[in-house]
Amino acid sequence: MDIRETLSSQARALGVKLHPEQAQAFQAYMELLLEWNAKINLTAITQPEEIVKKHFLDSLTLLSACPIKQGAKIVDVGTGAGFPGIPLKLVRPDIQLTLLDSQHKRLQFLGVVCEALGIEATRVHKRAEEAGRDTSMRESFDVVTARAVAPFPVLCEYCIPLMKMKGFFVAMKGPGAESERAAAQRALDILGGVEAKIVPVEDFGAGERNLIVARKKRFTPKGYPRHGGTISKHPL
Repeated sequence: MDIRETLSSQARALGVKLHPEQAQAFQAYMELLLEWNAKINLTAITQPEEIVKKHFLDSLTLLSACPIKQGAKIVDVGTGAGFPGIPLKLVRPDIQLTLLDSQHKRLQFLGVVCEALGIEATRVHKRAEEAGRDTSMRESFDVVTARAVAPFPVLCEYCIPLMKMKGFFVAMKGPGAESERAAAQRALDILGGVEAKIVPVEDFGAGERNLIVARKKRFTPKGYPRHGGTISKHPL
């Protein structure tokens, strides 16, 4: 199925104008996603029109909710099949994108995608808490994103250590975002005096979507992130 016209039309509702070359890149991305999904588990969404709504357009909602400066360093935590990182890179080729995932096969797929689409991205094979303790990555990103990775209180400890001072953390969520944000207040305070707001975004009929947009005010204390099992079993 050719998704280029539908994608371009609906992207305009987000204030995103896709050039024909960009629309073609999204088409190629979808085809690779479906081809590889037959070999490794990348997504349960396999209908082209659903991929447009629930993967591509959903990823692009971040552009209207968070200011991304020219040449910004962005890390997509638990990137999986590349959402929202790859769609953001296709629309904003100026960003410096890092794709972080704990599964090598997913990163292998993303390497094929980047080569096929002619885009540059750094792929890192680490767990999020390992990246947060890595001095080459800790507090070095302007924007940290995560989608469908973990509950927000857990996600805070994975992602906030990677944020620069005054950087942004954007968690992509569905219904219940406000209760998740409230449950994470202690974590937000401990990890960097972070202020978080809820930004409802266009769902294109795919179900309620919200972004939790957080900004960092203080450096993250050295003891965080803790080790993975502790983070998920005993959230802050």
